[in-house]
Amino acid sequence: MPPNPHSSGDPIADRRGAYAEALASERAYAEAAEVMEQALELVPDWAVGWYSLGRHHEAAGSLEGAIAAWRRSAELDPEGRYGAALKLAAYGVGSAGRATAYVETLFDDYATRFETSLVDRLGYRVPEALAAAVAASGRLTAGRAVDLGCGTGLMGVRVRPHVGRLDGVDLSQAMLAEARRKGIYDSLTRADLFDYLRGEDGIDLVLAADVLNYTGPLAPVLAAVRPVLNPGGCFAFSLETHEGPEAEILRTSLRFAHRPEAALAACRAAGFELLSSRAESLRHDRGEPVAGLLVVLSRG
Repeated sequence: MPPNPHSSGDPIADRRGAYAEALASERAYAEAAEVMEQALELVPDWAVGWYSLGRHHEAAGSLEGAIAAWRRSAELDPEGRYGAALKLAAYGVGSAGRATAYVETLFDDYATRFETSLVDRLGYRVPEALAAAVAASGRLTAGRAVDLGCGTGLMGVRVRPHVGRLDGVDLSQAMLAEARRKGIYDSLTRADLFDYLRGEDGIDLVLAADVLNYTGPLAPVLAAVRPVLNPGGCFAFSLETHEGPEAEILRTSLRFAHRPEAALAACRAAGFELLSSRAESLRHDRGEPVAGLLVVLSRG
């Protein structure tokens, strides 16, 4: 069995961390924080431990304790793999920056249970809904399609019968390994979507299902996608949405949500033609539906 990449290196501290997680699962958050603090006395430079302590304080209602713990985690994790800087930004402390390292780590950990957790437990339905929206626009049949943030291939399965070539891109090597088992992609590339798109052209359909929740402002994505599309090419994506005045917000879930009117205005400003947009419940979170928007654009 490979070593746990998130281990403290001290078996006693790891056991205390596991016990803290068990307490948290029983909603004993203050007790979980206390046990986690005991673990960190043994290993004071454990970045994951400090991040976890922040989560327990957050759940217990101690935002001051959470912020202090996340500050320490961010100091110990300058690459941002564990998300402490994002948590701080979500609470108005500092700026978010790019979440590349966090997303890679998150989905490497999540890959083997991704489909069971997301589809079976949370009612995730973005791939089928987005494919239906593209089909309704008359753009699902395409020569070459690119599935950005392809994950395990849930979106790819929906479009594979309709396209001549299907390429998948994802940050997570573990997610790509799961996608590879499906045998539906002509190529799979481990890359950040911005880095990937800079080297591409001649694409008829770009898809981003449940991906732009991690990229922040919409304008840079639109600017990266439009040049790689053939004339008349299509860009289809999902967004989580919110009703506040801000164009986008970073939620404490570490996912961005967009105001629908601002998102559609950004699409027009980027030179896209809006083929369709539809409000849609994307999945459930803590038993509540997550409001979203499905958007289908044409380069024109």
